[in-house]
Order: sequence, then structure tokens, then C-alpha cells
Amino acid sequence: MVPGTHGRRLLTHIALRLVAATVLLALALLVELGNPDDFAVNPFFALIGVVYAASLLFIASLRHVDRFPWLIDVHFAIDVLVVTAFVALTGGVTSLFSWLYVLPIIAASSIQFRRGALQVAAFSSLLYAGVVLAQYLQASGYLDPKLAAVIGGDIPPLKVTQFTVVLDTFGLFAVAFLAGSLAERLRRADVRLVRASEEIADLQFSNQYVIDNLLSGLATADEQNRFLTFNRSASQITGHGANEALGKSAAEILQLPPEFVEHLRDDLMRTRSKRTDLHYRKAGGPVIALGLSVTQLPLPDRRVGYLYTFQDVTDIRRLERDAQLQKRLAAVGEMAAGIAHEIRNPLASMSGSIQILRQELPLTEEQSQLMDIVIRESERLNETIRSFLAYARPQRRAASRVDVRQIVTDTATLLQNSPERLPSHVVTVKAPETPACCLADPSQIRQVVWNLATNALRAMPEGGELHLSVACDPADRAQPQLTIAVRDDGVGIAAEDLEEILQPFKGGFTGGTGLGLSIVHKIVSDYGGELQVESQHDEGTTVYVKLPLDVALTMAGTERKAS
Repeated sequence: MVPGTHGRRLLTHIALRLVAATVLLALALLVELGNPDDFAVNPFFALIGVVYAASLLFIASLRHVDRFPWLIDVHFAIDVLVVTAFVALTGGVTSLFSWLYVLPIIAASSIQFRRGALQVAAFSSLLYAGVVLAQYLQASGYLDPKLAAVIGGDIPPLKVTQFTVVLDTFGLFAVAFLAGSLAERLRRADVRLVRASEEIADLQFSNQYVIDNLLSGLATADEQNRFLTFNRSASQITGHGANEALGKSAAEILQLPPEFVEHLRDDLMRTRSKRTDLHYRKAGGPVIALGLSVTQLPLPDRRVGYLYTFQDVTDIRRLERDAQLQKRLAAVGEMAAGIAHEIRNPLASMSGSIQILRQELPLTEEQSQLMDIVIRESERLNETIRSFLAYARPQRRAASRVDVRQIVTDTATLLQNSPERLPSHVVTVKAPETPACCLADPSQIRQVVWNLATNALRAMPEGGELHLSVACDPADRAQPQLTIAVRDDGVGIAAEDLEEILQPFKGGFTGGTGLGLSIVHKIVSDYGGELQVESQHDEGTTVYVKLPLDVALTMAGTERKAS
């Protein structure tokens, strides 16, 4: 069992007592060796034996001191007894070593504070007065003459003795009061220091906790723009650990443009902060949009460093693009009714009139071909307007539980006889064995799959493989989804064009209306789904349609199959 706080302090006092007692007693012994002794055993050696025996006894009992506090009183009582014996052997009231009473008083004040110091002072004064009284009783013949060898022989006059005893007693109590007061102040200071240290530690922990849990990356850099600190969010955003980033250049870790860093110090002298948006490639990860700002930071050594704050704003930029797209769609929707009346109805009249004239008028072959061109282009323009209205006009949905597997399979069958399909095209389908259902209008889901599939065929003018697949996320997810994937190995889409493919009239195929993907995006968004496009130029395109999964129906189908 390891000694407690009091035990460890007492161990220090025991060690000091052994050293001091041994040195003092040895010196006194050298003095006394010059005088023959009447005792068979020199009392100084006996006193040394008592000191060592008591010390060993207390060393063995230190582990119990915190549980039994009275052992501390016994410890200092033995100290006082040893000092009293030493004073008695060296002349009593005339001893030069009466100041040794101060040592246990100071030792007691360090453990028991003012109470312990005054208690030891009172006990020391009592024993000291007892030694002096024994001297006078022995001198008056009231004690055994043999004690004369133990208690010094010559004593001063009574008045001198009384003055000496009173003065020594006053000194002992004065030392006890002062040592106790200093110990009390030191104890209170220690308590305040411990409390202040705990508060500082709590404050540091709170500050670090707040900094580490910020959603924004927070980093500081020195005068040479090398990182000094790097919080947890900064590591998560950049993909660089704190140990990897510390001491490295901020321009290197954050991939700052040279023109941004070149005049950074001068720019911050004129403005409080400097901001930029940049494309950042994470360590071993994708490219993200990073919004970054930097400001000057005074350092403790009076130099000026930099404070960087940055965020992954990829989702924010995507939402801003979606908001802009929605604004454009709203404007297009307001124009839809006017377009229907102003273009579609006159177009139908013109087309009908041309057909009547073609039937009733005698036409040359060239005139007949021209009228066929007018009728064909009228039909094409009418189809464009129909697609436009399907995109811009709110659709009434007859939602029901739709098994998407069947729709994808039917679409693949229809594609076999579609004019879009070439002999060099291969259409494959992958679907789960259990139902993959969602709540939707079957015609709209069919339109989504058809538009994506025909776009994929057009993207492979030289032939290739069109792969249609349906997959379901695990039903135990918080928001399970059904995913339709349409993959081709065609011409692909350039990276700079990916952000615009969902906008109306941005089609990339000859003869198309430019509304196919826009209609798909609108239908999927109306159902609370998500449309994702992954593509690389000359390597193909994959479009993912993610719709909320009807978990109840899917699980029921699984159970029916299992039974």
C-alpha cells in the first residue's frame, strides 16, 4: 500500500530528523567522550538507538497515517521527547540546544498547520519546564543523586532560570504561531493554485474541444506562412493530418494560387481579411469546392502571423446552381402557356392546311417534296413543343406502387425494336430477384428510363454496350433508396459541360430537343429523389436515379419469396 499525502510528508521529516539527530548527537558525543561516564551504557548511544528505533517504527506505519491521524500526533510527540532528552543531557536550562524544539514545531505546522504547531509548542514547553524543575529538585536533594549525571549539574539563579524559561516558552509559541500562519497561507495558496490550475485546464480543454468541433477548418500560421496549429475539421476537409500539416507551407497544404499568396501581406495591410474560392483536390480524394478566408494574427512574440478559416462549400455551390436552375425553370413555366397558344395552335392550323392543299392541288414532284418537308418539320416542331410543355407544365401524378424491375425490363425489350438502336448496340439488364418498388406514376418512371436509355444509345454512334440496372439499399438504413443506373461506353461528357447538362435546351445530340435530361431531372426531383451523372470524355457516362424506396412492399415481397 502506497503512503498517502501525510505519509509522504512524514517520510521526509523522518529522513531529516535522522540526519539532524545523528549529526548533533555525534558532535555532542565527541564532546562528552572527554569526560568519564558513570553509566554502563552511554546515554547518548541509547538516545541514538531510540531515535533510530522510533524512526523505523514510523516508517512501517506510514501507510496507515491517513486512516489514523492520531499517529501524526504520536510522531511529533516522540520528536519532542527526543529533543527533551537531548536538552536534558546537555545541561537542561543551560543547554545550548533548546532551540531544537523549533524543528518539530515547524514540521508539525507543515502537516497540521496552526493547530499542530501550537500543540507541539505547548507539549515542548511543558517538557522543557519539567526538565528545569527536575534540575532544581535534584539540586535540592529531592531526587536520586544518580540523576545528576543525566540532568546537568550547575544551574543559574532562580530568577535567571525563570526568565530563561519564560523567554524560551514565548519563543516557542511565537515560532508556532508564525509557522502555523505561514503554513495556513501556503495551504490556502495551494488550494487557490490547484483551483486555478483546474480552471485553466478546463478552459484549455473547452477551447480545444470547441476548436476541434468547429465545422470550419481553422489553422494558424507563422510569419513565414507555415502552419502552427491545424484543427480536426481542417484535417477532415483537406485529408492532411495535423502532424503532416504542421510546419508545412500553407500555400502547399491548401493549394493556394500563386497570385493569392504573392501579395497576401500587402493586401491584409489594407483590408481585414482576404477571401477566395478554389477547387481543392483532397489528399487521396476527390476535388471539392473550398471557400477560404485569411486574416492577420498577432503572435505572442509580437510578430504577425496568419489565421486561416475554410469550409467545404461543394454542397453549397451545388444548391446555388440548383437555385439558379429553379429560377430559370420558373421563368420557363410562366412562358409555357403563352407558347402553347401562340405557337402550337397556329402550327396545327398550318400543318392541316398544307395537308389539305397537298391533297386537292395538282402538284409537281418538286412541290410535293416541299410540302412533305413542311409537314415533317411541323411535326418535329410540334414534338419539341410537346416535350417542352411536358417539362414546364405541372404534371398530375397517379402515384401507385411500381415495380421498377418490370419497367426497366420492358424498356430493354422496346429498345430492341427502337430506331435509335443499331445492330452494333448491346443492351443488358441487371435487376434483383425481389421486388424493387417505389410510390410513383408508372408512366413517368417509364419516361425517365426511356429518356436516359435513348440518350445512351445516341452517345454510342459507333455501337457499344448499354447497361441498365436496378439496386436497393439495405432496408435498415435511415433513408433507404432505390437506384436505377444507366451506363454506356460512348463519347462521354467533358468536365466543363457536366454542370450544364440539366439545363433546358442544352442537348448535345443532333435532332434532339435538349429537354430529355431536364424532364428526367424534374420528375426525379418531384418525387424527392436525386439525379447523379458521372462521365469522362471518350470513356462513357453513368447516370444514377435515386428514388425513395417503398421498404414495406420490398420486405413483404422478400418474405413471400422466402415462404
